[in-house]
Amino acid sequence: MNVATTEKLPSRVILRAEGTAGHGSVPLDDNAVARVSAAVAKLAAWRTPMKLNDTTRTYFERLSTVSTPEKAARYNSLTHPERSAEAQEYLRLHEPRHYSMLRTSVTPTIVRGGYRMNVIPSEAEATIDVRLAPGETPDDFLAEMKRQIADDSIIIEPMNREREPTPPSRLDTEVFRILEQKQREIYPGAITLPAMLTGATDMAFLRARGVQCYGIGPAIDVADAPKGYGAHSDRERILEAELYRFVRFNYEVVKSIAAAQ
Repeated sequence: MNVATTEKLPSRVILRAEGTAGHGSVPLDDNAVARVSAAVAKLAAWRTPMKLNDTTRTYFERLSTVSTPEKAARYNSLTHPERSAEAQEYLRLHEPRHYSMLRTSVTPTIVRGGYRMNVIPSEAEATIDVRLAPGETPDDFLAEMKRQIADDSIIIEPMNREREPTPPSRLDTEVFRILEQKQREIYPGAITLPAMLTGATDMAFLRARGVQCYGIGPAIDVADAPKGYGAHSDRERILEAELYRFVRFNYEVVKSIAAAQ
């Protein structure tokens, strides 16, 4: 059972290229579409460095105790200098959510450019969804992004930042202990994993005010995401039986917290 104790910081940017407009039958060296596409390709191929924190380190340590020997060895290899790169590459290809939990993620999501098939546009742009890992400084990361693109003609425009970096919630609180206790009662055979969300929630605003926040959710079918049923999918879903069990879990957790001193 995952309990979110921290999350990435959204820090989206726009890449913009400007060039000479013209007729599509006459190729131009400063084609804006071609140049912004090259920048996008470089960022898509960029392997940002691994940045473990207390939450993610504990997550993979505990996950290894309930995994197959093969998976456990891979998760434990993440902190081994000689085997870490191979383990990370496997996660990138086969467990992308876990790969994203280990680092700042850079994902191209929108590309805009052109308005007629035979016209070279004077401008093209791409939106890059950046999710900063805890401890990553936005300005420093943008500077590194510029070095990765290695094209001074590409304009990098940060979008409005909605939130500021916040510290993870603690694991030594009464609330976290109650979550673990009720997990053992209602989800027998499972363990509680402190997790870092790759997405963003309103918990960030509360953590910025010193509130200890813990994100919980119903159990899901692990086969759903590969089938296209994951978050933001057009077929997003949860198991009906788990919805009812999650309601019970919420009730028991709130009751226990209310009774605690």
